[in-house]
Amino acid sequence: MDTSRHTLETPVEHKLPVTDDEKYANTRTEQVQRAQWLRAALLGASDGLLSTTSLMLGVGAAKEDRGTMVLSGIAGAVAGACSMAVGEFVSVSTQRDIERTSLLRQCSYKTEMGKKETKEKSNLTISVELTPSTGLPCGNSASKPPEQPEKTRKITAIEITQISEGKESLPSPHKAAAASALAFLCGSLVPLLSAMFIPQNTIRMAVVVVVASVALALFGSVGARMGGSPVMPSAIRVLVGGWIAMAITYALLMPFEKESPNEKD
Repeated sequence: MDTSRHTLETPVEHKLPVTDDEKYANTRTEQVQRAQWLRAALLGASDGLLSTTSLMLGVGAAKEDRGTMVLSGIAGAVAGACSMAVGEFVSVSTQRDIERTSLLRQCSYKTEMGKKETKEKSNLTISVELTPSTGLPCGNSASKPPEQPEKTRKITAIEITQISEGKESLPSPHKAAAASALAFLCGSLVPLLSAMFIPQNTIRMAVVVVVASVALALFGSVGARMGGSPVMPSAIRVLVGGWIAMAITYALLMPFEKESPNEKD
């Protein structure tokens, strides 16, 4: 007696090609990351400019000496750059550890789900022998599902590939620290260079304020344009905030007694 076999085959999986939307999304992600780096550098330069200018104005309000004023600005620039570098290194390192842990969990979850789907699909591939007359199964002819690979390690080759690709997209703590320190130093050079060659204290402080104000307005405008916000309100906001910081520092240190030119050590 002839028998017929009916087999339910597992559907074949096909990898879909990368669409234009996915390419656009990847390009958009790279642009956002680049904009974040530029924005962080701009904020670091603005911080260095404002803190060094305020420090120099405070020292100039208490002591009319160009050397002391410039030296305090240099000390503030170096200390601020080191502080920014350490803070950025710790912050980015913590963020990197968190994202790495999250990536490991995602890879493990995807691997487990893939194993479950493979097992379910393999159970669908059953060969049943039917009789032509009754259409009932004849004997136990179910094919044995393929054996699942043993779990010999927690991280598979696919996970290692995904983790290595994910690590490339994570921020580098060393690069972030160096960029932050360099941006802070660049911002600090603005008041330092404007105060080095002016001997008279009043004119020197006025020039420092004017130059710092122009730089603050410029930084505010560039930051607003990068963020897509209105330029004028942002520039005014940064400028007014800088003036307030300078005025507070100057007013708090002005009551201190200034050293007399005839005072002896």
